[in-house]
Amino acid sequence: MKTLVAARIQERLQGFADALERGEKIAETFTCRKMRLDLKPLPYTPAIVKQVRGSLHASQAVFAQLLGVSVRTVQAWECGKTTPSEMACRWLDEIKRDPDYWLQRIRQAIVAKTTA
Repeated sequence: MKTLVAARIQERLQGFADALERGEKIAETFTCRKMRLDLKPLPYTPAIVKQVRGSLHASQAVFAQLLGVSVRTVQAWECGKTTPSEMACRWLDEIKRDPDYWLQRIRQAIVAKTTA
């Protein structure tokens, strides 16, 4: 079975190479697909930023570290002084989509716990 698959792959790659050498228009000879991702981030209000942070049970400081921003930035988002950038909103979208994954990532990143 593996040999059959390997032979088909080799045959098709050879056909592709031959078409390139002949100068054929690849899009007319082979099936070509163009993909575009719709990743426009959602807008984030102060309440939604707090909700996302809350889904991780994270302090503002830990949340800021995860996002790569300052604690003051997170505070500004949560009190409505500023809004997250488009890049930050993409991060928030990913966290919102799968908070369990990001909670696990935070736990894996813990170097030392301090007690006060």
